[in-house]
Amino acid sequence: MNAKTQSRIENFHISFFAIALGLAGFTLATQKLETLLWNSETVTRILLSVSIVVLGLVSVLYMFKGIRHFPTLKQEWLHPVKMNFFPLIAKTLLVLSVVFLEINLSTSKIFWIVGTVAQGVLSLTILSFWFSHKAFEIQHSSPAWFIPIVGSMIVPIAGVAHGYVELSWFFYATGFFFWLFLSAILLYRLIFFPPLPDKLLPTFFIFFAPPAIGFIAFCKLTNLTQLTAFPRLLFYFSLFLFALALIQLPRLLKIRFFLSWWAYSFPLAAITLAILRMFTITKQAFFLYFAMGTYALLVAILCLLIYKTIRGILHHSLCVED
Repeated sequence: MNAKTQSRIENFHISFFAIALGLAGFTLATQKLETLLWNSETVTRILLSVSIVVLGLVSVLYMFKGIRHFPTLKQEWLHPVKMNFFPLIAKTLLVLSVVFLEINLSTSKIFWIVGTVAQGVLSLTILSFWFSHKAFEIQHSSPAWFIPIVGSMIVPIAGVAHGYVELSWFFYATGFFFWLFLSAILLYRLIFFPPLPDKLLPTFFIFFAPPAIGFIAFCKLTNLTQLTAFPRLLFYFSLFLFALALIQLPRLLKIRFFLSWWAYSFPLAAITLAILRMFTITKQAFFLYFAMGTYALLVAILCLLIYKTIRGILHHSLCVED
């Protein structure tokens, strides 16, 4: 293995798992829309296969990095920003468990158990590190800090279907309250301190994912068939944050391409799923058309991300030292 290949493997960042999460989220959004409109899952099964292959490929490459360059992996784990991307693995497994609910219940349960255990361990470990680390500064915070706790709000979506209702409430409560606490910290950081560095600017899109996921999970936990005040608050607040993020999108797309651009994908899938859930509850056609619009935006963004990522891989501009 030549030196260039060695260097690229050494710099194979944990954020590559954002690609797998984005594709898994897109698969889930496609499944819900395809089932609703055409009562079919043909495209979903193709996308599911692609998502699993990408997750497997990224996992193998990252494990290979861990074997050959363990000190680099350890350094990434202890980094105040990069460490927050490790729960992307658990989140991807949890999203895939939701996709498999309508395809194979046993496979869904396996993905859910592994994803839930990983989510619990990583959340406890990272939050413990936050509380005990003395080198953190307010500038280290970014919307990427939502990643370790948003996964907890995904757990109930498949967890309730598998019969783990109380455990699902446990994870939901954890994710929900830490989302509130972190939102206050991050708003303070964004308003009163210098802007996020270009590399982290796309993570601004993560802001509207927690309330969108929180809305969907709450509907699952309570078997909601008629809207009440609390889920309305979550849904419409996620829409406001979504609108705020869209205003920033033209500026964000002008920055240099980083893997953090994949932060656009999963939140867009989450808001699409939340709007589709609103449609199934209210039966108002407006929400269906709205969901189709956000899905179209998701498709366009994903095409751009895939093009930029392949181009970056071919030009060796991604696996480079920070």
